[in-house]
Amino acid sequence: MLRLRASDGFELGAVLHEPAPGTPASAPRHAVVVHGGAGIAAARYRRFAGYLAQHGIPALTYDYRGVGLSRPESLRGLRATVEDWAEYDSAAALAWMRQRFPSAELVGVAHSVGAMLLGGAANAGEHARLVLVGAHTGYYGDYAPRYRVPMAIVWHGVMPALTLLSGYFPASRLGLGEDLPAGIAMQWARRWRGEVRPAGKEPARGVSAHSRTHMLLDRCAALARPAVVVSISDDAFATPRSTARLLSYYPRLSIAQRMLFTPADAGVASIGHFGFFAQRGAALWPKLLAEIQTASRSSGVS
Repeated sequence: MLRLRASDGFELGAVLHEPAPGTPASAPRHAVVVHGGAGIAAARYRRFAGYLAQHGIPALTYDYRGVGLSRPESLRGLRATVEDWAEYDSAAALAWMRQRFPSAELVGVAHSVGAMLLGGAANAGEHARLVLVGAHTGYYGDYAPRYRVPMAIVWHGVMPALTLLSGYFPASRLGLGEDLPAGIAMQWARRWRGEVRPAGKEPARGVSAHSRTHMLLDRCAALARPAVVVSISDDAFATPRSTARLLSYYPRLSIAQRMLFTPADAGVASIGHFGFFAQRGAALWPKLLAEIQTASRSSGVS
C-alpha cells in the first residue's frame, strides 16, 4: 500500500498495480488512474486494475479521504467535502502517477460520481484521455423510476438524520457502501435539485464553499479531452438522463466513443451500477483495454 500526500497535507491510501516482473513496462506507453465513485472503496476496482497490469498497463487505485484505506481511526470530526475529494485527493493521485511515469500517457478511468470529481482537480489536464463508466452526478431524480422515492428518502431523510446523530454517515450498517464523513454526507443530503451548485449563504470572508464549488465546476467546463463513455443497460443510477447531466458539465470533452453493454454481452444475468468492475464484468474488459491501447497509439506517445 502507498501513502500519497495531498497538497493540504492529508495522507491518502493507494495501491499501484504494476505489470509482473519481466514485463517490458519500465517506461510504459500508458498508465491509468482509477477515480472511484463516492462511498466506494478503491478495493472494489482491484480486479480491473490487476487486469490492466497483466496487460502491461500500470494502474493506480486510491481512496478519497475518509473512505477505505484513507479512513482515519474515527470519522467523527473529520473535515471533508466534495471539493476536498476533487481538488486535493484526485489531484494527489494524478500528480503521483505523473511523477512515477513521466513519459506515459495518463488515462483517467472514472466510475460513477468519480467522473465529476476528477474534473475538479487543478491538474486534470494531465489526463490525455478519459474513460467514464456509469457516470452520473448523484441526483436521485435521474435514477430509474423504481429507485427515485427510496433513494430520496435515504439521501434526504435517513442520511442527514443519522449523520447528525453519529457525527458521520454509517452507510455500511445499511448496506449502502462505505461510511461517509459528515461534510460529504450533508452536502449530498442538501442536493434536492438537479444542478450542482453551492448550498447555503455565502460567507463574508475567506475562500468560501461557494467559490470552491464554482472553481470545481469551472475546471470541469474547461477540460478539453477525448473521452470514452461506457454505459450499462441495467444501471439504475447512471441512466441515460444521469449521464447526459454529467456530460453537460464537460462541454469541451470530445466524445470519441460511446459503449453500451448489456448483461448478455458479459454472459451474466445482471451488471448494474457496480458490476462492470467486479468479476461478472470481466468479459467486457478486453473492449475497454483496446480503447486504452488505441488511445496511446493514436496520440503518438513513445
